[in-house]
Amino acid sequence: MPEKLKEGDLIEVSVDSKVLRGILMPSTKSALVLKLENGYNIGIETRKIKNIKLLKQPEKKGKVLEKLDLDKNLKNVLILHTGGTVASRVDYKTGGVSAKFEPEELIELFPELKKIVNIKSKLLFNIFSEDMNFSHYKKMARAVYDNSDKFDGIIITHGTDTLGYTACALAFMLENLHIPVILVGAQRSSDRGSSDAFLNLFCAASFIAKVDFVGVGICMHDLSSDDNCVILPACKTRKLHTSRRDAFRVVNGNIIAKVSKAGDILELAKIPDKTGKLTLKDKLEDKVGILRLYPNISTKQINQFKSYKGIVIEGTGLGHINKESINAVKNLINSGLIVIMTSQCIFGRVNMNVYSRGRELLNIGVISAGDMLTETVYIKLAWLLANYSKKEAKELITKNLRNELSERSVYEEKFIEF
Repeated sequence: MPEKLKEGDLIEVSVDSKVLRGILMPSTKSALVLKLENGYNIGIETRKIKNIKLLKQPEKKGKVLEKLDLDKNLKNVLILHTGGTVASRVDYKTGGVSAKFEPEELIELFPELKKIVNIKSKLLFNIFSEDMNFSHYKKMARAVYDNSDKFDGIIITHGTDTLGYTACALAFMLENLHIPVILVGAQRSSDRGSSDAFLNLFCAASFIAKVDFVGVGICMHDLSSDDNCVILPACKTRKLHTSRRDAFRVVNGNIIAKVSKAGDILELAKIPDKTGKLTLKDKLEDKVGILRLYPNISTKQINQFKSYKGIVIEGTGLGHINKESINAVKNLINSGLIVIMTSQCIFGRVNMNVYSRGRELLNIGVISAGDMLTETVYIKLAWLLANYSKKEAKELITKNLRNELSERSVYEEKFIEF
C-alpha cells in the first residue's frame, strides 16, 4: 500500500478486471480493507492489487461545538473516563470508533444530559477493563477525593468486565464519602441500535440530580428492555451474563434505586446519612490472591501462595475443600497467611458449622466470609492488609464496613430471574 495513502482517503482499487471505490480502512501489509459506497467492508489481498488511485482526502477541519452554558439550578456532575464503550461512537465515513471525552462532545452525543445536570469531564485513562489493576483504582480514588467538594456527584465510565471489582475498591478506599459516585458501563457499543450506553448514563445522571445519595453505586439496565435502569450496591453486585444488557445483578442484597427511561425515581431504598470527614485510604496489598477449589486439585496449587499475605478460597457448597488439601491450607495459616472461605455458589452464605469438614477448617483458622462475594472479599482483604495490622484485618474482615456483608440471609422464592 502506498505510504502517501492514509486511513479515511477515498480511493479506487483495480483488482483483476474490477475497479472498486471506497474509503480506506485500517489495513495490513497483506490485505487492504475498503469501505464500499454501500457501507460494507471488503478485504483485498495486496498481491492481487494492480493499481490504487487517490480520489479525495478527508477534510481536516472539524465541527466547531457550541460552548456549554451552566444552569445554576442544576447539579454539577463530573464525568471521569476510564474506558469502555459508553462515550464512543462509530464514524460511518471511516468505520472507525472514536471516544468522546469533552463536555461539549458528550452533550452532542447525549443532548438530553444538559437538561438534567451541568457536566464537566476528565479523561483519566482509556483502557480495557481487563487491564485494570490496583494502580488504576488508586488514580480513580484520588480523582474522586480531589473533586468531591467541587461537584454534587461523580460518574465514572468503565468497561463492564471488571466494573464490580473497581466499584468495590472505591467503596473501601473512600471512607465517609459524602457525594454519589456512580460507575456506568455499556454492554453494547453506542453505534448499535440496541446500545445501552445512553440510558445507563442518562439514568445515572438523573439519579444524582434527584436523590441525595452518598456512596458508590453502579448504574446498568434493569431488564433487557429499555424501560428502566437500576442503581446497584458497589460491594454486592456481579456481572452474571456475558452479553445481555441486564447482565448485572445484586447478589445477597437489594438494589438502591430504580430509575425510569424518563429519569423518574421508581423505587428507592433507605439512603445512608452523611457521617464523618472523607478520608482517602487508597493502599492495597498486592500479595493477596484467589484460589478456586476443583476436583483433583493438587497441594502444589495451594503451596504457590506461601509467599502471600492472604488468600480467598472459593470452596464448594457451604465452604468446604477436599481432605487432601487441609494440611496444605493449615501450613499456610501457620506461616502467617489470612485465609478466608467463600463459596462457588453465587447466592447464599458460607456456613462451616454444619458439616465436620467445615468445622475442621474453622479449627485450623480458616475464616468464614458469610455472604460476601469472592471478588468483594478479595478487594476487602487487600485493602485491610494494606491499611491495618494483621490482627485488625482478621477482625475487620468479618465486620460489615460498606454494606458488603449481611447479618442474615432472607429467603426468596426466586433468587434470580433473567
